[in-house]
Amino acid sequence: MELIPALDLLGSDAVRLEQGDYDRVIFRRPVTEVLPRLLELRPSLLHVVDLQGARDGYVRHDIIRQCLELSGSTPLQVSGGIRSVETAREVINLGVARVIVGTAVWARPTGVTEFVDALGDSLVVAIDVRQGRIAVGGWLDDVGLEVEEAVERCAEAGVTRLHVTAISRDGTMRGPDLDLYRLVCGRGPLVVAAGGVRGDEDLAHLDEVGCEAAVMGLGLLQRLGLTE
Repeated sequence: MELIPALDLLGSDAVRLEQGDYDRVIFRRPVTEVLPRLLELRPSLLHVVDLQGARDGYVRHDIIRQCLELSGSTPLQVSGGIRSVETAREVINLGVARVIVGTAVWARPTGVTEFVDALGDSLVVAIDVRQGRIAVGGWLDDVGLEVEEAVERCAEAGVTRLHVTAISRDGTMRGPDLDLYRLVCGRGPLVVAAGGVRGDEDLAHLDEVGCEAAVMGLGLLQRLGLTE
């Protein structure tokens, strides 16, 4: 079970939102202060989400470059505002190891296949779940797709890895939605879990249900003494 630290960005700050609500910022500090502390954990991968890009629909190349410079040799997986195959390639060409794409993948029926054909294993598809349905556009919109159908489409298209977030648990420290991960694991793609992950016990439970890795945000910030 791989633990992946999460770095969520708004402006030039690292933030945490409660349940993905942009009006409920529960943590905010400069990215130049937070990112080096996350690297003290010596992670094999760092999860970077540009919430501003996700909401507004464009990639902020400058903030990605800054994170790459600060992260040194630690690989990044990046999401937020990637709305086309061309933009995804641009982000990878900056030096990013993986890109996470949600909104653009679900924009049309052939979206999943187009991204898989273009990006291969560098692609991670976002399955962001609210009340059993897929949310897009910075979690502000409902794409009208049930979780099981979304996972089936990804498996049929040859997606290697899914990033599955339980939105209702994100930033709450309530623990992961294990029922959700039981539903999506074992259907083909590897599963990275996110939302509510607090510590080693949660990681053990996610390992038991079949997740490859888990992203932890607020729990790690607390462990590092960065929150009040």
